[in-house]
Amino acid sequence: MHELTIAELVQGLADKKFSSVELTQHYISRINQLDKKYNSFITVNEDEALNQAKQADQLRANGQANQFAGIPVAHKDIFCTKGIKTTCGSKMLANFVAPYESTVTEKFSQANFITLGKTNMDEFAMGSSNETSHFGSVCNPWDTKRVPGGSSGGSAAAVAAQLTPAATGTDTGGSIRQPAALCGITGIKPTYGRVSRWGMIAFASSLDQAGPMTRTAEDAALLLNVMSGFDCKDSTCVDQPVPDYTESLNQPLTGLRIGLPKEYFSAGIDSNVSKAIHAALDVYRQLGATIKEVSLPHTALSLPAYYVIAPAEASSNLSRFDGVRYGYRCETPENLEDLYKRSRGEGFGAEVKRRILVGTYALSAGYYDAYYIKAQKIRRLVKQDFTDVFNEVDVIMSPTAPTTAFNLGEKMDDPVAMYASDINTIAVNLAGLPAMSIPAGLVDGLPVGLQMIGNYFAEAKLLQVAHQFQQATDWHRQRPTALD
Repeated sequence: MHELTIAELVQGLADKKFSSVELTQHYISRINQLDKKYNSFITVNEDEALNQAKQADQLRANGQANQFAGIPVAHKDIFCTKGIKTTCGSKMLANFVAPYESTVTEKFSQANFITLGKTNMDEFAMGSSNETSHFGSVCNPWDTKRVPGGSSGGSAAAVAAQLTPAATGTDTGGSIRQPAALCGITGIKPTYGRVSRWGMIAFASSLDQAGPMTRTAEDAALLLNVMSGFDCKDSTCVDQPVPDYTESLNQPLTGLRIGLPKEYFSAGIDSNVSKAIHAALDVYRQLGATIKEVSLPHTALSLPAYYVIAPAEASSNLSRFDGVRYGYRCETPENLEDLYKRSRGEGFGAEVKRRILVGTYALSAGYYDAYYIKAQKIRRLVKQDFTDVFNEVDVIMSPTAPTTAFNLGEKMDDPVAMYASDINTIAVNLAGLPAMSIPAGLVDGLPVGLQMIGNYFAEAKLLQVAHQFQQATDWHRQRPTALD
């Protein structure tokens, strides 16, 4: 059963080839048996998942089930889930149980999905390798000595290892797309505001966006149908009708205009990764697309701009974790100042502290205009670059990541090298555009991701373009040899 996609599982449940209890128990058994190698889950929701599965089977028996009743899914441990721990990968929230449900997880519950558990992640979503988690590093199923990417590395690894048919993730600077690329799965970051952020623990509020991580573009379309839509509890959520993302999947690509930004194929991109991407582009030519080189001239400025804006917003968002109201509190504080200092000093990890310091500095008197305001001006230029290019093309394509998965520990002592892992993904978040990554080849037995960037609210176009590629190739069907 773990070889089946969401679409196939939906059909299997409808045809009574298996029950939801059987399906859920199968995945729970795989998690308990195999996840010791990957550390992709922080919390396994075994008892409640089986109860949910029994209820889903009863709904089907009564003829009251919806399309997804009884389908298992995992959630990144950044989404608040009532009654289940939400740790955000941090000691600060190691024992936090939210008193409410996030909008994203609530939508899955309303569609009668089964919650298998909460997946591991970089602490407060800050990282590109899933090595900053308080609960230990996640290992890539393709090679357990390598990183799965981050910050949604637990979700990516769990899907790649077939411990769950799909998972939710969040993307602030590439945290869905980069781990999807490194783990050989499909992941989409929707347009900013397409999916509610309510109940999703904030890292950088103007950049964060939730999305699905799946095996196929078809599955991503199915889950995006569930996740998307206006939410009055999130002031940044856009009140715009949500299309059926599966409707256009099978439309041909004749006449599709693809842009290749020269800045995304520059120094730093592994030559074998570039070859794999160009081989994928040849498939698109055969499918009827035309390809032209384009330029996004402010790309080089997106990385430094991001690492001013994101830490600044994180500094503000994480100020609420003070040891007073909830979260970790130090032992026997001497006074209020000692409570603040030690609770935050002991509760946050090194990368989170680094970003809080950078962000606080950028927002401080005398530096706000020099750094934060200047970074926001660059952000506007980056957005304009994309606007100009989308007057010429329908979709932009590039490598998702400059390399395949790197070794665990390889970049932990070099934050700048780690940050450069997201060089091709960060500009999309600054502009608020939708983008996705799909498997497009293997280099030395490790997956390569093809990134596709669309215009605002063009998720359906991206999913169509991805689905047509997956109909013509089988890269998305490749599995880590360790699973054989």
